[in-house]
Formats: sequence, C-alpha cells, structure tokens
Amino acid sequence: MSTFANKVVWITGASSGIGEALAEAFAQQGSKLILSSRRKEELERVKTQLNLSDEQVLILPIDLADTSKANEYTQQVISKFDRIDILINNGGISQRSLTKDTPIDIDRKIMEVNFFGTIALTKSVLPIMLQQKNGHIVAMSSIAGKFGFYFRSAYSASKHALHGFFESLRMEIYKDNVNVMIVCPGKIKTNISINAIKGDGSTHNKMDESQANGVSAEECAKQILKGLENNTEELFIGGKELRGVWVKRLFPKLFSKLIRKQKPE
Repeated sequence: MSTFANKVVWITGASSGIGEALAEAFAQQGSKLILSSRRKEELERVKTQLNLSDEQVLILPIDLADTSKANEYTQQVISKFDRIDILINNGGISQRSLTKDTPIDIDRKIMEVNFFGTIALTKSVLPIMLQQKNGHIVAMSSIAGKFGFYFRSAYSASKHALHGFFESLRMEIYKDNVNVMIVCPGKIKTNISINAIKGDGSTHNKMDESQANGVSAEECAKQILKGLENNTEELFIGGKELRGVWVKRLFPKLFSKLIRKQKPE
C-alpha cells in the first residue's frame, strides 16, 4: 500500500502549476484531497481531470489575502474528513518590479498572501495535528528565500520570512510527531512569472525564459512526495541555479560578484 493512501492532504494553489501536479501525484497514491485556490472553476477542472469522486475530494476556494477565514476553512475540512494529515502551503504570488518602482501597498499585498496567509492557515491546522499527534506541514519557499534577486524584493522578503517562521515552528513541535518541510524550488516550468505582480498592480503576463526551460511541475511534485517520505527538513528542487545557494553560503563575496552579472528577468 502507498505511503499516502487514504491520507488527507490539503493543497493550496492547487489550480495550476506545482499545486496541480501535487494533486495528481497524491491522487495516484490514493490520498483524499482538499484543493484550494481562488479560482473555483479551475479547481473543478482539476477534480474532473483527475476523475476524483466527491468522497475523495473537497473543493475549497480560499483567498490567502483574507486571513480572518482560516479557522472557518479548516473547520470545513474537518467536517468532511475528520482529520488533516498533510498541509501543503503552496499558494502564493511572485513579483516583477524594481524596489524603487514598487509602492508599499504592493509590498504589503505580497507579504499578506505569501507570509501571513500561509501562517494563518498553518496556525488553524496546527492544533488538529497536535491533537492527532501526527502530521506534516510543507512550506513552499524558493531559492529567493535564500538570496535576493532583481525585481524580487518583496517576494524574496516574504520567502525569507517563511524560513524564520517554519524553522522555529519545527523546533517547537518536533516532539509532537508533527513534521515541517521547507521546499525551495529554483526554476520550475509553471505560470508563476506570467501571474507575477508588477509595481502598478498589473500582472507581468510574460513567461521568463529561464522559467520556460525549468524543471517540470510533475518532476517537482515527485520530489516533494519523496521528501515527505524521507522526512526531509529542507528540499531544493531545480537545476544549476541551485548552486547559488551553496556559493553564497561558502563564498559570499564571490556570490555577490556573480549574481550581479545574471540577466534580470
């Protein structure tokens, strides 16, 4: 029997990209799914595409920018499935604007969705997992959570914040048999750059070249499931761009010289 058979898995950002690929991967393993994003019609499409029955899945549209409803969302999940085994905080928004061109309200919007939305949902689920004495929480960060890059100041800040929060949480709940994994994708072939927000609030509406040539969302999902099985604490997924993490850690001055030469996109 699969490790994830009958496990109750809640995925945010499940309407496309990595989230949709995760939904497919867990469905193949026989998991019970809660699929969340803002777009209900796209969640219904994923449900139909994966041939999921009403007993197997709960379609739960949510807006991560509205943290006041986190407990309400969680109670809907418990009402249907009685438990939550895995929470994958995958929902979020990226950025494509220079710091000088980004109003503070855009910085706040990105932080509200990527950081506060994620921790609000986590805090609503945490008491249930502690009561169960079992659970796994996944935070989708980025290599931008390890170092900044052009046009990513607020996005990078939100991902850095996730590391501080979830590393602290991991220490606090370690003895309660509730595990935390932080995933740091590099370039993954999704629509994240197309949907990224610009300084004027509009969407970037452009696929970055490096994104188009990135690792597939399906391969990313496969590695995340493997990371869960192995109880990995921090998981890096991508190509040669991941080298930057280790260069920065070991040779920070060299990293600064190299990163400035990278093509902004």
